[in-house]
Amino acid sequence: MKTTILVHCPDQSGIISTVTGFIHKNQGNIVYLDQHVDKNADVFFMRTVIEFDTHFLDLEKFKTLFQEELASKYKMKWSLHTDEKLPNMAIFVSKYNHCLYDLLSRYRSGELAVEIPFILSNHNDLRYIADQFEIPFYHIPFNKEIRVQAEQQQLELLQKYNIDFIVLARYMQIVSEKLISKFPNKIINIHHSFLPAFAGAKPYHAAFKRGVKIIGATSHYVTEELDAGPIIEQDVTTVTHSHSIEDFITKGRDLEKIVLSRGVKLHIARKTMVYNNKTVIFS
Repeated sequence: MKTTILVHCPDQSGIISTVTGFIHKNQGNIVYLDQHVDKNADVFFMRTVIEFDTHFLDLEKFKTLFQEELASKYKMKWSLHTDEKLPNMAIFVSKYNHCLYDLLSRYRSGELAVEIPFILSNHNDLRYIADQFEIPFYHIPFNKEIRVQAEQQQLELLQKYNIDFIVLARYMQIVSEKLISKFPNKIINIHHSFLPAFAGAKPYHAAFKRGVKIIGATSHYVTEELDAGPIIEQDVTTVTHSHSIEDFITKGRDLEKIVLSRGVKLHIARKTMVYNNKTVIFS
């Protein structure tokens, strides 16, 4: 059984040796360890992957001892995750299909180590894709007049299927504060622009008018401040004066698929840590 431990705490000497010694003493073998120190904030971050001895049985005892012997002493905020169960990922989408197709293709090929209990949309247009991949599809219309009822339906579905995190695969609605509070740093969005530049409804048109030489896409966690959550992954591609707006859009959509899938894979692998609205991304 592989187990991942994520830690952040005030930086001080002896953390790594203490943690590794504790793991060894409790029948664990470290197969990966990476750490980072934010010098400005004086905060230590660490990601450790361990394999337990075949005779190891009591994970709850391990967690209790870790809290008592290490976490309390070093004022750690920490979490432990095993690979025994695949996380449940819900996909929210509207009318654009490129990110949805990409995620489902990667899922079917085994590239994404998740379960996808359902796809949710505020339109019915993409139901046929869910049918192709034999995944339940829920149509929940969303507008100002029925917002409260729609949000309640969403929350009921998320609870029913024990969803661990949500991916907004070009879901063209603002996610409610209530939903965000239920899934802090567990809602991943793809923004069709290289944030923070050219934010808005038509970023490619704005970029085209400015004569930019690169365009990009940004995957980030959703917060209450629109398009300002912790950034997980970004990428760019070059453009020239010879490209049309349609070329910009085509190139941009290719980037969106790639950047969203990278962000999702980093989250699944527990390689992201959020602190002060920024992310530490481990390799």
